[in-house]
Amino acid sequence: MIRRYIIYGLIGWNIEVIWTGLSSLIRGDLRLSSFTSLWMFFIYGLAVFLEPLHDIMKNWNILFRGILWVVIIWGIEYTTGLMLRVFVGSEPWFYTGPFAVDGLVRLDYGAAWFVAGLLFEKVHTTLDYYESILGKK
Repeated sequence: MIRRYIIYGLIGWNIEVIWTGLSSLIRGDLRLSSFTSLWMFFIYGLAVFLEPLHDIMKNWNILFRGILWVVIIWGIEYTTGLMLRVFVGSEPWFYTGPFAVDGLVRLDYGAAWFVAGLLFEKVHTTLDYYESILGKK
C-alpha cells in the first residue's frame, strides 16, 4: 500500500507540473513555468484509498465512472484544501473566477478531473497486473 501511495503521489505531482506548465504556455510564458506543492504529493497519494471503489465500478459505463470520479475528486479537493486552510493557515491552491467554489474547487476543471479519474483507473489496473506477474515468481 505504501508503494502505491508513493506511485500515485508521484504521478499526481508530474501531472500537475505538466498541467501548470501548459497553462503557462497558454498565458504566453514560453519558459513553461510550472509549480506544485509538497502537500500535493500527500493529497494525490490518497488515490490508493479509492482502489476498492474502482474494483467495484470497473465494469460500469465509462461516462458514469468519469462523472463519479469528478464528484469524488472535487470532494477530496475541497476537503483537503479546507483542512490545510484550517490547520496550516494556507492551501496549495486558491482558485478565482466565476467557476471557483470557496477558492478550493473549480467547476470548469470537471473535464480534466474526468480524464484524471479514468487515468488513475488505468494506473490501478496496471499496478494490479504487474503485481500479479511478480507475485507468481
